[in-house]
Amino acid sequence: MSELTNSEKEVAELILESLNLEDVTVSDIDPDAALFNEGLGLDSIDALELAMAITQKYGFQLKSDDSNNARIFSSLRNLTNHIEAQRQN
Repeated sequence: MSELTNSEKEVAELILESLNLEDVTVSDIDPDAALFNEGLGLDSIDALELAMAITQKYGFQLKSDDSNNARIFSSLRNLTNHIEAQRQN
């Protein structure tokens, strides 16, 4: 497992807080591992809650019909990279 960047730690904390994942810590999350199914075990409801939390914290909206959602939400690293790219716009 690779080391988390500060941005990845921030997004990991948002995931844990917004989804009330009490039995997982930031250090448990591999930045390249899947967030859904076999990874953290998140589901579509978790994706909606996480998208709302991202909107509230970072001020941009993740659209449910975006064809890139599978890639964006595939891992902590991809999600963090997407958030950073949106923050720069």
